[in-house]
Amino acid sequence: MNLTKQLLGAALLLAGLTLSPSLLAEGTQSTGSYAVSVTKTVKLDYLIHLPEGYKETSTKKWPLILFLHGSGERGTNVQKVAVHGPPKVAPTMKDLPFIVISPQCASGENWNDESLLGLLEEVSSKFSVDPDRVYLTGLSMGGYGTWSLMATAPERFAAAAPICGGGNPLRMRLRSPEKLAALKALPVWAFHGAKDTTVPLKQSEEMVEALQKIGATDVKLTVYPEAQHDSWTQTYANPEFYKWLLSHSRKKASQ
Repeated sequence: MNLTKQLLGAALLLAGLTLSPSLLAEGTQSTGSYAVSVTKTVKLDYLIHLPEGYKETSTKKWPLILFLHGSGERGTNVQKVAVHGPPKVAPTMKDLPFIVISPQCASGENWNDESLLGLLEEVSSKFSVDPDRVYLTGLSMGGYGTWSLMATAPERFAAAAPICGGGNPLRMRLRSPEKLAALKALPVWAFHGAKDTTVPLKQSEEMVEALQKIGATDVKLTVYPEAQHDSWTQTYANPEFYKWLLSHSRKKASQ
């Protein structure tokens, strides 16, 4: 056994250098490690609705709704996103004072928090967005995405409205002190149909309960007694829903 080769090989391993097979002793077993940075490009097409009166040259800042669609609207035809929710009703609600951003999730994919936050940064830099009045909402798969994104970055939003979604209740508690304080301060209005067999009502109930357990007080759940999975049409057609959004501005965690 060549002791010199073994000692040399060990020294190189400890130094984190690339080993040459010729430096390892025959018939012995050693260890190695490999590290690589992998980047992934995520493309998000989106629909954007600008409210009446919006002018790029104006200094006015506008509230923004980030809307996350359900699984049926995934794909490459971004117009599918407008079959439900704010991108559907915004053109007919002439007095709706929001910029509405509606990204499309790729086929077979789920909402990704990092890419959505990147999109929010991009849109906020290009349009006259009021950073203290950014609202988050979504339905079904987008409801899950809403729960997830608000847990990841609660400090970014003035209010959140997940519809017939769910998530991991533990994520509401396993936050840093700063995130936990922001999550407790975030107003949340959840919606669900009592007869939903696609996403059971229990999913929303568990998430609302998790928020209440961490001390959130501005959280409520509206249950439509006769609604099945579609609890979004009634919600997004209700002017009171948008008034509720506008009644909230982003709160600092210390408040």
